[in-house]
Amino acid sequence: MTSESVQPKSGPSRRTLVAAVGAAGLTVALTACGSGDEASDPSTEQGAGGGATNEESGSSAGAGAGGAALAKIADIPEGSGKIFKDEKVVVSQPAAGDFKAFSTICTHRDCPMVDLKDDIISCTCHGSQFSVLDGSVKKGPAVEPLAAKQISVEGDSITLA
Repeated sequence: MTSESVQPKSGPSRRTLVAAVGAAGLTVALTACGSGDEASDPSTEQGAGGGATNEESGSSAGAGAGGAALAKIADIPEGSGKIFKDEKVVVSQPAAGDFKAFSTICTHRDCPMVDLKDDIISCTCHGSQFSVLDGSVKKGPAVEPLAAKQISVEGDSITLA
């Protein structure tokens, strides 16, 4: 007999194995996060700082753009607003004849919001609250305001631009 020492075959180190598993998990997580509807991402919304008003320009920006008709101006209460769930938008009337629109997707974790009371729209996922009059955060955890949406007001009709 020989006195050869038996050495186990060298394989990947424990550190290499843990790093590979972590990288695979990160890849799966990033792929899952990236496959959502890009239109619901507040960073991709058009416009900043508020919707167009018919007082500022005689007729709102985007007039005649062929957008979806939302409502009649009489349907939007002064000092409050109305949610359009399918369009993921809230239209408000901060002052008589001044109309603004904002996304109803919460800027905290992208939850859709449908709870509007007076001039506050609330997220049922984590409790953030926003003003529908200017899109500002009224209560966190959200820190970013609602994304402005473009609307046009022609005659007595409000249209999503």
